[in-house]
Amino acid sequence: MHGALDQNQLDLYYQPLVDTEHRDVIAFEALLRWHHPLRGLIPPADFVPIAEETGLILEIGEWALRSACKEATKWPEAIRVSVNLSPIQFERGNLYQSVVDALTLSELAPHRLELEITEGVLLRDEINTRAILHNLRALGVRIALDDFGTAYASLSYLRSFPFDKIKIDRSFVRDLDVGKRKDCEAIIQAVAGLGKQMQISTVAEGIETLDQAQTVTAAGCNELQGFYFSKPVPAADVSKVLAACRSKLERGHHGA
Repeated sequence: MHGALDQNQLDLYYQPLVDTEHRDVIAFEALLRWHHPLRGLIPPADFVPIAEETGLILEIGEWALRSACKEATKWPEAIRVSVNLSPIQFERGNLYQSVVDALTLSELAPHRLELEITEGVLLRDEINTRAILHNLRALGVRIALDDFGTAYASLSYLRSFPFDKIKIDRSFVRDLDVGKRKDCEAIIQAVAGLGKQMQISTVAEGIETLDQAQTVTAAGCNELQGFYFSKPVPAADVSKVLAACRSKLERGHHGA
């Protein structure tokens, strides 16, 4: 883990987010991968907790921000890049300066950078975290709340900070297929309606089938993300994924 960054074993893969109204790719989420010399490709869930415990996430997080911003400058200007943040970056690093440096070095327009946080970030030190988020927002950066609906304080967070986007936890989409559960559909519809009233974009994650895409689109979600459109891919394949997604959307394969 210590040598992974120095030895260029870390990589960012990118997964598209699709806008349901305009039927086009609106962003790519940058997702960490570790090319381990013995174990192969390791997903973030298997190594990020270790990186957080050791503090290595600070260095990895800065690298990810710089790399994602630099890569996004190669894409069409209408497409944003989304980067996940760790609570440790808020607590022990100079996150604001890291973001400023990444934007300055890459010359990426601030509005094209979207930072994703989980509710766990807000639980640590809410006052300090909100101050950092407001400063980032003042730069023009967009802020998204990930895994929405999995913690009891979700609704209070929407009052405490004006998020640009909320990502509905993938468990609600996954369970749509379990006996056609109407409760999950109702929750997705309620969150999408809440987002619309508060002028917050809503994303349905974990879309794997046409039926799921149609259901959440009908429920009012603004954006979709999942394997139905594309698995996360290396930076070199982003242009291919963009073309494939646009071809699929032009044929109307996801519409409600």
